[in-house]
Amino acid sequence: MRRFIRTAPALAAVLLAGCTALGPDYEAPPVTIQTEYTDAQSPLVDSAAALDARWWQVAFADPVLDELVNTALQNNLTLRSAGLRVLQSQQQLAIAIGGQYPQQQQITGLAEREQENGTRLNNYNVGFNLTWELDFWGRFRRQIESASAELDASVADYDDAMVSLVAQVAQSYLLLRTFQDRLKIAQQNIDLQKESLRIAQAKLDAGDTSELDVDQATSLLYSTRATVPALEISLQQTKNALALLLGDSPQQFNPLAGTIGAIPTTTPAVALGMPQDLIRQRPDIRAAERQLAAQSAQIGFAITDLYPQFSIGGSIGTDAMETDDLFSNEGEAWSIFGGFQWNVFNYGRLQSNVRLQDALFQQLLVDYQFTVLQAQVDVENAIVAYIKTYRQVKEYRRAEAAAQLAVNVSTAQYQDGLVDFNTVISNLNALATQQDVLASARGDVATNLVQVYRALGGGWQVRDNRDPVDLLPAEMKETMKQRTDAWEGVLQ
Repeated sequence: MRRFIRTAPALAAVLLAGCTALGPDYEAPPVTIQTEYTDAQSPLVDSAAALDARWWQVAFADPVLDELVNTALQNNLTLRSAGLRVLQSQQQLAIAIGGQYPQQQQITGLAEREQENGTRLNNYNVGFNLTWELDFWGRFRRQIESASAELDASVADYDDAMVSLVAQVAQSYLLLRTFQDRLKIAQQNIDLQKESLRIAQAKLDAGDTSELDVDQATSLLYSTRATVPALEISLQQTKNALALLLGDSPQQFNPLAGTIGAIPTTTPAVALGMPQDLIRQRPDIRAAERQLAAQSAQIGFAITDLYPQFSIGGSIGTDAMETDDLFSNEGEAWSIFGGFQWNVFNYGRLQSNVRLQDALFQQLLVDYQFTVLQAQVDVENAIVAYIKTYRQVKEYRRAEAAAQLAVNVSTAQYQDGLVDFNTVISNLNALATQQDVLASARGDVATNLVQVYRALGGGWQVRDNRDPVDLLPAEMKETMKQRTDAWEGVLQ
């Protein structure tokens, strides 16, 4: 009652002014975004150009990669799950919207017969009841606001799943090509080392050298051969990971994965866009902001529990002793009512719930700010990795060319007896190492470029604002329709 006295002026004002919505009205909080990227002046990046939605086509121009990405977008199970979560959010919003209308609508009926002291009594009635809680304090509007923001967040989560999926497919494909290239290089070095062993054996047979040269050549050959199984393990595991991304079994995916190709070359300059674009581009930022908006509405919903809930309703029906009189004027009955319910003795539970919802809002606010900051760090890390590995490849190319020349010269000199076999072995070992390192670095450049686009939030734009539910496979939507049709009688 003390609360009623304290809030009576507010209640009167609301009654006079009409329905209102209690609680804070949400506004997107400001966040700090850097004005330019640290390496913006590098010739390898372009901050003026906008991010291309189909960046993998621009960056690599590889038809096989294009096919893999398209297949993954259609068949990936994680993406389908994200689409179904959007469908769930749509239904939650529909439920919240329905809460604005009469919450209880019932048709009732009763047929009763009893006998007492030899007298048989009958009672028949049919009626319709309706109860409607008025949305005086914006209780149901806040629920709609929260559910709408949750729906937006689920769509952003779907977009984030698309970004991750495209990047993972591209990185797995590039790793597959990298391991294939490294296996090819290992086999080339095995052949080269076999030739060195043949030369050492021929010189031993001619009595020009000792057995030590043959032993050294044999040791190097078997050591190089031993690297092949490890590369084959990594190659097969990469194939399996790619098959999972494509929603396929490893065995069925093997024919496509068995194709041999070079590591795709990259376009030197990367279109970054401005740092401020991250707020719009990164789906995880949009999801965090929408979760914040949904929680803001929950604060208002919790506040409405502190105020009385007004309801109106009524019933209409008929009551008779005999079925023939059931719908006669004499059996007509009706009622109408208005009332309120107010939780007054709650021992602070309702106030604590308001504080809880506000604390959750403050946490989500910090999470949102962290997500924005993390996005900037992700982009900076990806850019510097791409730039440095791109330059690193140039140096490795020079080292590999020098190692190849050293092998050629030392082998010729060994055959002429000008150098010992240690020089040949050392150069062969250096060549195998430099070629393998170069192949790995070329793969790193490509995968780091993918990471740049992933950090920028590229890839989800290919959805073209279509409803994620509409992007579910046709066979899945047909199955859902069949299930709905099976429930049609119950749902009606």
